Order: sequence, then structure tokens, then C-alpha cells
Amino acid sequence: MTRNSRPNIVLLMADDLGVGDVCCYGNNTVSTPNIDRLASEGVRLTQHLAAASVCTPSRTAFLTGRYPVRSGMASPFNLNRVLTWLGGSGGLPTNETTFAKLLQHRGYRTGLIGKWHQGLSCASRNDHCYHPLNHGFDYFYGLPFGLLSDCQASRTPELHRWLRIKLWMSTAVLGLVPVLLLVPKYARWFPVPWKVLLALGLLAFLFFLSWYSSYGFTRRWNCILMRNHDIVQQPMREERVTSLLLKEALAFIDRYKRGPFLLFVSFLHVHTPLITKEKFVGHSKYGLYGDNVEEMDWMVGRILEALDRERLSNHTLVYFTSDNGGRLEVQEGGAQLGGSNGVYKGGKGMGGWEGGIRVPGIFRWPTVLEAGKVIDEPTSLMDIYPTLSYVGGGILPQDRVIDGRNLMPLLEGRVSHSDHEFLFHYCGVYLHTARWHQKDCATVWKVHYVTPKFSPDGADACYGSGICSCSGDVTYHDPPLLFDISRDPSEARPLSPDNEALFDSVVKKIEAAIKEHRRTLTPVPQQFSVFNTIWKPWLQPCCGTFPFCGCDKEDDILSTA
Repeated sequence: MTRNSRPNIVLLMADDLGVGDVCCYGNNTVSTPNIDRLASEGVRLTQHLAAASVCTPSRTAFLTGRYPVRSGMASPFNLNRVLTWLGGSGGLPTNETTFAKLLQHRGYRTGLIGKWHQGLSCASRNDHCYHPLNHGFDYFYGLPFGLLSDCQASRTPELHRWLRIKLWMSTAVLGLVPVLLLVPKYARWFPVPWKVLLALGLLAFLFFLSWYSSYGFTRRWNCILMRNHDIVQQPMREERVTSLLLKEALAFIDRYKRGPFLLFVSFLHVHTPLITKEKFVGHSKYGLYGDNVEEMDWMVGRILEALDRERLSNHTLVYFTSDNGGRLEVQEGGAQLGGSNGVYKGGKGMGGWEGGIRVPGIFRWPTVLEAGKVIDEPTSLMDIYPTLSYVGGGILPQDRVIDGRNLMPLLEGRVSHSDHEFLFHYCGVYLHTARWHQKDCATVWKVHYVTPKFSPDGADACYGSGICSCSGDVTYHDPPLLFDISRDPSEARPLSPDNEALFDSVVKKIEAAIKEHRRTLTPVPQQFSVFNTIWKPWLQPCCGTFPFCGCDKEDDILSTA
């Protein structure tokens, strides 16, 4: 085999897709022929790991090749684990270098179609300091935020749902106080001045206004569609977005087919509210979620067809993955709206449990990578950064720690062992779990220092709160839970000094590695601080005159893509 110089690169990332949702990873209820085709024509990784179990920090690590704590893109709070407002002031720092910027400097035309969710503006509405075009992408079309159930007016709100319920209740209580005080006033039990009643009524109104100005308009504030720096739909028309994104992805390939190009297609699938074209509804055996997976697979097929049609397939490295595991807590009317994580315990938001961080990982590069190859070695989404730098002729930054490793020697079969000896699994800023892949054998040890408390008792997820906590309502383990992932991938049988002679030496070895890892961390501005994560009217993107934002600059004719 000979490696083509400077291939085109197509990166396909699903949102919240469980590793158990794809046929080539063992699913037998959902049809994914196009993703399976990538696996049969390329290399499938079975121990591919996200650097976080929720989207914003996971995508930060993917883009930069670094643990998100290094760039301040990890949260110390349970409420805001990801960026929550387009009108917030946190985001991927401008001094971080993404793989798009590396390849842009090497002459690649770079495009992002779909979800960004790495922040937008710093100090003013249109400064767009965190925008994809300021992070190495020549072209952007999609959602600067991401998909939420709030984006569909008929769905139950998702963003801070329990907080919003408490705010409504607090408003009702405050509003009731002046009303109740009218009783003693008119019954002449004791005098209540009108000024007091008006002041209390005004207080209730101002309290309501203070929170409803953001939460009451979540769909309009967060669910917008942009082309480069321009808003083209506010709010986004969800029934059209799939067609528009696919049309843009295919147009990008056609526009830059003479290459080299980097296209990152960041799907909105399979995040709730599971927006699905009518022709796919009722298509699968697994309800609306399965329909949504099958629609995404169809989109993958259309992109692969475009590469085939333009005779680009042999000169294009295609990669498919998900940002984190499937979310288990999403249900509606008893129906499961989240994915399957196969045999792996836990899911999205659950710190270091395997179900939240083990994701699909498929590479296809005909003439370079062996078709049908399967690799059962620990690899990370952070590895994409140095891998793309290597194949695209980029130069890795020398002024920072890069946690990812170039995967090409492993993918090409030049080495049989992953370069990762230790991997660290954070939940926000808290280190919950670490794994040790022994250099001299296939054994992979994994220790949990912290695990989330599932609710209700006996459940397999945090149904009570909607998503698990990183701190506070968690269980601390001393000594830590130890698993041999190579023999017990479902983390069902914790080891102890009684049944594992190596328990103490393994724990000691991992703790030494954690100590060394922590020495490499340096203080950085926290992008998830309270100030950065609250909604700010002066930062809110707006098409028109604020606060009367709204527009649709797309053609009214539905795309036939």
C-alpha cells in the first residue's frame, strides 16, 4: 500500500449516538448500511473513547487534541456542564489551535456543516471571537449552538427544566403575596398601604421578567441557523434543517473537489427532539429514535455517494464517530428517546462509566487502510488532532501539551499497540476515573474514584434529576473501584485485594500517573464561570432589532437534497 499525499478529509460526528446503536457494533434492531459500509471498507476501533461524557468539553478535546480542563472548557458546576446560552460569554479560547487551523495553514479548504457549540461572542454581539471562522474554518453553515428539545415548540423544554419549574413556582408565590394581602385590607383586619401592595406586585413582576426574558425565549435565542457570520434563520425551522445541512455538505464537496479539503459534518442527529423527515418516521423497529439513526445513516450514504461520483473516495480519509454515549434519561410517554450503549454501563453525563465515553470510531481510506480491520486498543477522540496533522502535513504546536496520539501507525498496522498507556476521564473539572493500558500485555485496568448516584434506587441512570451530577450527589470510593476492562467491559465485577492479587500495585501505578498528569496542568481562565454561563442580552445574536429578533433568509422552496 502507498499513502496518497495530502488526502481530502471528511469527519462525520453524531450527537449522543450510543455505541450500541450501529449494526457493525452489534445492533440488530436499527439498519445502518452506510456506516457499516465504512467499517467493512475501513478500520473499526472497538475501544474508542470520548474525553468527556457531554458534548461541549468532548468536542473541545476533539478539536484541540487536549483534555478540556487544559483550555478551561470544563465545568465546576452540575447545572452548566455544557455551554447553555448563545448569549453567554464563554467559549473555546482564541489561543487554542484546532485541527482546522493547522490544515488551513497547509492549504486545505476547511468547512464545518452542522453543530458547533463552542461559544460565539466575548464582549459584544457581533465580535464572534469563538466563531468557527476564527478557529480555522473557511466556511460555516449550521447551528452555532446545538439542538435542544426547546428548538421544537411542541416539545417539553430541556434546558434547565427543573430550575424553570422552581422559577415558575417562586413567581407564583411572589405574585400571590400582594393578592392575599388584599383580604385583610378589605376585611379591615389591619391596614395594608397601597404602596406596599404595588411594591410587592412590582417585585414579583421584575423577578418574573428577570428570568423569563431568557428562559421564555430559549427557542428564539439558542436555535438559530447561520451561514458564516450571518444569521439566516431565527428561530431555526426545524422541519427543514436536515435538508439544508445535507445540501450544504454536498455543495462543499462539489465546490472544493479539486482539493485538498477538510469537511467536518457535525450532525444534529440523534439529539432530542429527534427531528426526522416524514419518509423516515416509522421506518425502523426501534421507534422514533431508530428512525432518526436511520435518517442519519442515509445522510452518511449521500455524502459517500458524492465522493464516489466525483471519484474522490480513494483520495479521501473518512472518519465516523459520536461526541459521547447515548443518553439514557430521555423518555416521553414511556418511550425511550435516547440510544443504546450496548453492554457498557452508564451513558451520557455519567463521568467515567464506559457507556458515556465509549463511542464508534471508524476510519476509511482505500489503498492505505486495510478493509475490514478491527482494532481493540484504547484510542481517543483527541487522537484525531495529531492524526490529521500527520496526514495533512501540519506541524503540531510545540508550546502546549497535546494529549492525543497519531493513530496512523496503529491504523496502518505498523504497530499493534496503542500509544496511550494512561487515559484520564473527567466529569467537568473533577477527575472521576483513569485507565491503564499495560504496555507488555492486552490488559486494561480502570479505576473509579467517583461514580454518580443513580436514581431512583436500583435504576441504571439518573432519572430523578434528568442527568447525573459530577459532584455533590455522587459516591466517593476509597479504595477506588477497580475493573479489568479487557475481561469485564460491562464493569459488572469490581475487583478487590481479596480476589485480585495485583489490586494494590495497579492502584498505586495509576495514582502515580494521575500525580504526573496533574503536574502538567496550568491555571487558565474558566469558560464555565458563573459570569460566562449566564445569558447576556448584549451578546445575544439577533437578526433584526433586539429584542424583536427573527428572520428566514432561506428560500421558501424545500430542498430536494
